[in-house]
Amino acid sequence: MPNANEKDKKSQRDGFGEALLELGETNPDVVVLTADLSESTRVQSFEKMYPQRFVQVGVAEQNMAGIASGLALSGKIPFMASFGIFSPGNNWLQVRTSICYSNANVKIIGTHAGLSASSDGATHQALEDIAITRVLPNLTVIVPADYHETKKAVKAASEHIGPIYIRLSRDSITPITEEKSDFNIGKAQILQEGDDITVIFCGPIGAGVMTAVNELKKDNDISCEVINCSTIKPLDEKTILGSVKKTGKVVTVEEHQVSGGLGGAVSELLSEKLPVKIVRVGVKDTFGESGKYDELLDKYGLSSEHIGKAIVTAYKETAHEQ
Repeated sequence: MPNANEKDKKSQRDGFGEALLELGETNPDVVVLTADLSESTRVQSFEKMYPQRFVQVGVAEQNMAGIASGLALSGKIPFMASFGIFSPGNNWLQVRTSICYSNANVKIIGTHAGLSASSDGATHQALEDIAITRVLPNLTVIVPADYHETKKAVKAASEHIGPIYIRLSRDSITPITEEKSDFNIGKAQILQEGDDITVIFCGPIGAGVMTAVNELKKDNDISCEVINCSTIKPLDEKTILGSVKKTGKVVTVEEHQVSGGLGGAVSELLSEKLPVKIVRVGVKDTFGESGKYDELLDKYGLSSEHIGKAIVTAYKETAHEQ
């Protein structure tokens, strides 16, 4: 993991926009659509460079899904971008029927996910999107950790045949992967090996996770094995089961409702193949609110301090039961 500082922070949406430009230069089949959010989703540079391969549908996310499906079924590789609350939120039925049912090769990009649409409040904070996408047949669900992994995920998505949802954050965040780090769809990455407890996360909350586990190692001598589960579906069962067999204790962390997301997917896997106690850290069955991003993370139990406390509690409870 690199030693990042403030100037190293970059946003996932910037990584998405840069990856699109690079793809546009090398692959003439890549096309881009957005629903009146060119600048916010960072597709404006692609629009200027390749106007003949760009579609501005206006405030019509359902229509965008239908157009993207048609383009995909005609041999193009469409990337459709909006806020996660609007796509796949507003257009879930069209994503289901026009894209997934047809197994159309559409790449759905949801930005401003989690609590990162902070000042816009509960109506714009997508905290349920992993749950509503991972349930759809044929749809791959990817939640990159940072700027570097976003660029790699977007490029990998362009080569993958089939629909994909990529969930991105709004804010600039501390990178926890590197430009040269491996990324493969369907493969989780062990960022730090450990023996005492398995900590599985997805998305930019990973920066807080790494801060927490490093403090726990220093202050409590708890050795955490940290897994970046950037693909929620298909889940990397082999990596997760291998780690949990070693530690016997699990904590999942996500910037999403505690039900239905990463924690739900891991719980389903472990209940069937390796029953152990699992502690799920996430938003606990409530909506968000307006505020500064860091303050919202703290309020909803997702700051590095809260994550560290949850890991300690899980470690002590399971150790006592054993």
